[in-house]
Amino acid sequence: MVAVALGCVALTLLSEFVLSPSGDQVVGVSNAVISIATIMLTSGIAVVLILTERTRQALTQELEKRATELEASNKELESFAYSVSHDLRAPLRHVFGYAELLQKQAASSLDDKSQRYIKTIQESAKRMGILIDDLLSFSRVGRAETRMAAVNLEQLVNEVIETSGRDIVWKVSALPRCFGDRSLLRLVVANLIGNAIKFTRARSPAVIEIGCAEQDGDTIEVFVRDNGAGFDMRYANKLFGVFQRLHSTDEFEGTGIGLAIAQRVIHRHGGEVRADGALNNGATFYFSIPKTRGGSHSAREAA
Repeated sequence: MVAVALGCVALTLLSEFVLSPSGDQVVGVSNAVISIATIMLTSGIAVVLILTERTRQALTQELEKRATELEASNKELESFAYSVSHDLRAPLRHVFGYAELLQKQAASSLDDKSQRYIKTIQESAKRMGILIDDLLSFSRVGRAETRMAAVNLEQLVNEVIETSGRDIVWKVSALPRCFGDRSLLRLVVANLIGNAIKFTRARSPAVIEIGCAEQDGDTIEVFVRDNGAGFDMRYANKLFGVFQRLHSTDEFEGTGIGLAIAQRVIHRHGGEVRADGALNNGATFYFSIPKTRGGSHSAREAA
């Protein structure tokens, strides 16, 4: 056995290497943090990993620099997306407006094909407007100042359910309070429930279940489960991307940004989102959130 102690300098790691009987190879390693000692070799040859205080500080500074650069880059990207989206709205309104005027004033002189062309222009402009609005919403979620407080999750869920406008079998379990921004968390609840409503449209009856999957330490995990169209788990990584869709617009309406907004809000709260599902056999979406102020995840938001 070889014991190496590092001392009298700003060294922090003691490594003990176990050599084979022949002494030509290392068969075991153990590490221990130490403070002051003397250099001591009992036998053989040892390789010691030395991490100085200066090296640690340099690595910390480099990480902080990269984090600052990444934050600045993200803010610039958000600002760009907001500006572009905002500036596109005016010309888009003109396209839609003039197409509508053309349809009204020249309807009698246009054949069926021309009428279809105008209708396509209007529908495309309308869809583009929805995409822009959703992109602006996504940008605002990242820029909005958070107002953290205790939130009644069960009340949020009931508020969204009341506006569903569909005959659905609801199974809502008791939900605990959590800690977060109420208006942002309502976006999460609305998007996840809205997603479940949309993809159960062809089901009779449509069943949507909402509950708490687990309460572990400082965090709770809420789920929204449906018996709808589901999805192939091979494409699960695409679900939370901006404008990512696993179904065509002919099958299900939408822009593919609702889940991205939900993920962004939860990440701002220091939580995580995930999904399980099977094609034609429903889906379950989960999100974790701190129970109280100072919860394990809420530290990320405070930073």
